[in-house]
Amino acid sequence: MKLLTALFSLFVASAAFAQSPVGAWKTIDDKTGKEKSIIRITESGGVLTGKVEKLLDPAKQDAKCDECSDDRKGKPVMGMTVIRNVKKDDDHWGGGDILDPNDGKVYKVRLTPSADNKKMDVRGYIGAPILGRTQVWVRVE
Repeated sequence: MKLLTALFSLFVASAAFAQSPVGAWKTIDDKTGKEKSIIRITESGGVLTGKVEKLLDPAKQDAKCDECSDDRKGKPVMGMTVIRNVKKDDDHWGGGDILDPNDGKVYKVRLTPSADNKKMDVRGYIGAPILGRTQVWVRVE
């Protein structure tokens, strides 16, 4: 019986780990359907951070966040931290924020990986999660 309980616990833990936002994700613009960038999400001490690892449009390689109003103003988008302070919350990750470097706006964020962990709903919103928009990102690795 102890072995069965241990195996079940291992299965549950591996399933929870499998649905993690940690890794590299291809961003897809929800308005145009165009692939825009690769974001690498990392975890440290239970907190997730996402950085721009690659810009897919060759013309935007030297883009700067001219519209940003915080410490990222005028900084290169390549390598920029765009997801901050996200933590596990039931079946999703949230509590942090996401920056749209195109317009410099910062939104609250909710990350919800799919059951197979190959796609992730990324919801940026103001106030309640109902007031926002969702992009579907695709796992790169």
